[in-house]
Amino acid sequence: MNSTFILVDRTVAPDVFVKVVDAKEKLSSGRYKTVSDALEAANISRSAFYKYKNYVFAHSRFDTEQIVTLFFTLDDVAGILSDILILLSAAGANILTINQNIPTNSVANVTISMRTDDMTVELDKMIEKLKSVDGVNKIELLSM
Repeated sequence: MNSTFILVDRTVAPDVFVKVVDAKEKLSSGRYKTVSDALEAANISRSAFYKYKNYVFAHSRFDTEQIVTLFFTLDDVAGILSDILILLSAAGANILTINQNIPTNSVANVTISMRTDDMTVELDKMIEKLKSVDGVNKIELLSM
């Protein structure tokens, strides 16, 4: 077998693996001040956690979702970004981040990252719709 990874449903996974994932989630949440607090809450020993923490991972929706980043050059006019977001939302895009620079020479640069899995419009058609928004000067697909 050449595979390095296997995917196992948590209902049949060994209890220690489930507890490792639980402890890692507790640690990443920021609600626990120390590793010891998170391990106690997950009911796992320190040695078991450190033995498996680099080998056991939770599979999440993010592993199969498509994330797209678009770069916009916009006129510095009120409401353009709002119009863009309304179109994206109506198409089912889930906005993750928006980075907007201070406008210079009446032009603003904006970068939007979004999940596109649930979009009801194909990305290339969405980009064409966005280009038709008054005040959108340029759109570039940065990553996909």
